[in-house]
Amino acid sequence: MPNPMSFSRHWRSLACALVLGAVALPAQKTKPARGATVAAAAPIPTVLTQRAKLEKIIHHQVLANGLEVIVVENHGVPLATVEMDVRNGSFTQTHEYEGLAHLYEHMFFKSNKDYPEPEQFIDRAAELGAVFNGQTQEEVVNYYLTVPADSLVGGMRFLASAFRSPLFREDELAAEREVVLGEYDRQESSPYFKLDEQMGHALYTTEWSRKNKIGDREIVRTTTPEKMRIIQHRYYVPNNAALIVAGDVSPDSVFRLAQEIYGDIPRGEDPFVANPIPPIPPLTANNAVIVEQPVNTVAVVIQWQGPSVGKDPDATYAADVFSGILNQDGSAFQRRLVDSGLWHSILVNYYTLKHTGPITISGETTADKLRPALAALDEEVAKFDQPGYFTAAELGPQKQQRAVGTVLGLERASGFAHELGFWWSVAGLEYYMGYIDNMAKRTPADLRAYAHTYIVGKPHVTGILLSPEDRKALNLTKEELIQGERANVVGVQ
Repeated sequence: MPNPMSFSRHWRSLACALVLGAVALPAQKTKPARGATVAAAAPIPTVLTQRAKLEKIIHHQVLANGLEVIVVENHGVPLATVEMDVRNGSFTQTHEYEGLAHLYEHMFFKSNKDYPEPEQFIDRAAELGAVFNGQTQEEVVNYYLTVPADSLVGGMRFLASAFRSPLFREDELAAEREVVLGEYDRQESSPYFKLDEQMGHALYTTEWSRKNKIGDREIVRTTTPEKMRIIQHRYYVPNNAALIVAGDVSPDSVFRLAQEIYGDIPRGEDPFVANPIPPIPPLTANNAVIVEQPVNTVAVVIQWQGPSVGKDPDATYAADVFSGILNQDGSAFQRRLVDSGLWHSILVNYYTLKHTGPITISGETTADKLRPALAALDEEVAKFDQPGYFTAAELGPQKQQRAVGTVLGLERASGFAHELGFWWSVAGLEYYMGYIDNMAKRTPADLRAYAHTYIVGKPHVTGILLSPEDRKALNLTKEELIQGERANVVGVQ
């Protein structure tokens, strides 16, 4: 279930550490707080009590035009977050639109019919005391503003104006193209960027555009207002969106305001009937990527095509427990790989998505230990589906820690709104509500079945980021990584 910041952002942080000669991976960021772990298991409510608590504070209605309205009560501070989540993102992108979901996000908080001049929009945000932003992910784009609770009505109207009637002024589009291209330049300057891009092409082959959030430079540079309007009319319709209001609010009041402000927006065609999302082509063989950059250690990324939450939800619950156990300090996996000195650090991650979430093992080592480190990792992976590799005793703390993470996530209304929006789009609200219950049912046999189905003996992509000097000294080839010859080769002395 981890990582809303995305695999690539995690590794861009790692790339900076590599340039500076760091010897440990940065901490794995987690997708919405449910994936979080704590140092030690603490007493927690029962599964049923947790779901009951969520049902008590999360209220849900659907307007006649299809807009889902979700209200989360949290009266801790006199603030309210108003968020609009749209089922858009890179997963909707053909190559001709690669990167435009992100560019549209940049255009959302620009001039619209109610605020036709740029300064009017900014001035109104200041009047409301609003802090606003947006984020594009693979399978959701969210827009939010946090306002004082007494500005809730103005905030809801402000967001409705941006959703309903954007102008896509040519001058603003030209400026935002440069902003997005600047983001592209900054990412491209990272040592990790090429590895991220080449791994994506290798893992998703012909459908890489549907995972590539930053997009294609030339597509972004040449986009037009007409393309923005196609995206708007196709995806920015109420029956493909959720309005989430969280904080110091009354559910009845929010539902009334939602009907008043958003209820007359016309329902659109189902965007996924006319434009269905093609399946990710399954990998048929191992592949490898080697990227040379001026780094001081060796970064390793191995990825498999994991489960799709809509097709195999049980595997996604198992994946989270599986990753948590392997990442736990003191686990057999960590002892054999990290405590042995072969790896500086190593992390296992599954990223929950509706359309083929990736399974990733990422780690850092040194050139002289690369081959034995990879060989040891291969040995561990081969054991994942063997009886006894996971025990019932290991499952309990992981389930408790994830349950605690869910409780902690409720504390901050704005962050919780983002979390709900992500899960609403990717898996559905019911998946989120039942997560702790279903996760708690996992057994060692479920973890072995998950590993057997998606990891052990399955085609994968191995990526290596290292310096040109280290590659030359190792005489490292893609063929070696693909064929697994490293198991019989010692590292450079």
